[in-house]
Amino acid sequence: MKGFRYLAKNVGLLTISQFGTKLLSFFLVPLYTNVLSTTEYGTYDLLNSTVALLIPILTMNICDSSLRFSIDKENDNSEIFSISLLHFIIGEIIIAGAIILNSLINFFPIMNSYEWLFFLLFSGTSINGILTYFARGIDCVKEVAISGVICSATMLSLNILFLLPLHMGLIGYFAANIIGIIMQGIYLFVAIKGWKFIKIRKSNSILHKDMLQYSQPMIINNIAWWVNNVSDRYVVTYLCGVAANGIYSVSYKIPSILTIFQTIFNQAWTLSAVKDFDSNDESGFFSNMYNMYNVCMIMICSLFIIFSRVIARLLYAKDFFIAWKYVPFLLISVVFGALAGYLGGIFGAVKDTKVFAESTFISACVNIVLNIILVAKIGVIGAAIATAIAYAITWLIRIIKVKKYITLELNLKKDCIAYAILVVQSIILYIFNESLEFYLVEFIMFGGITILYYKHLLKIYSKIKYSFGTI
Repeated sequence: MKGFRYLAKNVGLLTISQFGTKLLSFFLVPLYTNVLSTTEYGTYDLLNSTVALLIPILTMNICDSSLRFSIDKENDNSEIFSISLLHFIIGEIIIAGAIILNSLINFFPIMNSYEWLFFLLFSGTSINGILTYFARGIDCVKEVAISGVICSATMLSLNILFLLPLHMGLIGYFAANIIGIIMQGIYLFVAIKGWKFIKIRKSNSILHKDMLQYSQPMIINNIAWWVNNVSDRYVVTYLCGVAANGIYSVSYKIPSILTIFQTIFNQAWTLSAVKDFDSNDESGFFSNMYNMYNVCMIMICSLFIIFSRVIARLLYAKDFFIAWKYVPFLLISVVFGALAGYLGGIFGAVKDTKVFAESTFISACVNIVLNIILVAKIGVIGAAIATAIAYAITWLIRIIKVKKYITLELNLKKDCIAYAILVVQSIILYIFNESLEFYLVEFIMFGGITILYYKHLLKIYSKIKYSFGTI
């Protein structure tokens, strides 16, 4: 139970950090879809997605190393932080040069209208990544939680101010999000007394090399994750237009609710996987946590599929409402992404980042090919289907590879039946209109999942009851 309590504590703290920001993004969707056009929202999404792609490349994905190496007590945290800042500065120089070059050759025209906002978004997001990962590594999870609340409060107030009374449109949307990120970074730097970890002298070359050996395969991993997450938006933009991408991007907002749970749990799990790693899993901690996590993700996913249209009516205004069609398969992709992330915590514990790169690279290649084929054949829904298949491939490769390091007691046959039920639910939602018969069939399938995992649900209940009893 000790490992479960440590995990539960970190999940609680990171919930405070992440939940506000993610929930904010969810509840402000009606505001965005009323104030911004589909083209404006699509423009922001493309630039934000580009930032997500460039950060791991230009910073050598050093934030992952700052987390993993700061967990090991024998390492000098000042060296780790200083090495991380060095790669941040290098990334800043490169992105500034790229923006100047783009203004001259106009290779990416859309960026020229928002070049300074793009630079600030890149800078704030990249330094925030380093600060939050490092803070988690040195066990300052509480400070990370508080910084998340500050970010959420800032974004909320400024989004309302800039988009409604000031009518700043897309510029205001950019500005509110950037300022929120910067405020989070400033607080976190002060809270952990970041200046104490900065060393001007030459860094430890051996540690620097080890950190790069760990992070370099993660560059491929993160790029591949980016491909799985957003390459479909570029394909949709190219084949269907920017407005179609704006609608498709909004469809991610409902799955983002499930992503909240995934992100929080996986961040906490990374710390637990390193701290409590046991290749034989004699206590059953790793197996039990995987099974419970899997059940929770499947049950929540099933419910959200059932109520996708209902939620869409509350969130999506005007032309955005049709985005509900793409939600079910994106929800399924979140389930497989969550499980792949859980297994990733184990690979991170043993410092085998090559598995990250291999699994996500293969799935990314599949995703690109399927995106082009399916979007061309069946339209935007093809992008959502391609994403779900790609994430399933990532999970499958990792579930096979993890056997090298740990023995997990799983029931994959039962799990595959549950995944098949989710697919059937998605198809029924897409094909049939709302009716009493529709909901009856959907809830029968949800009931089937409940029966399938009855014993696991009882175990989850006992764990939750125990946790509250120890507070």
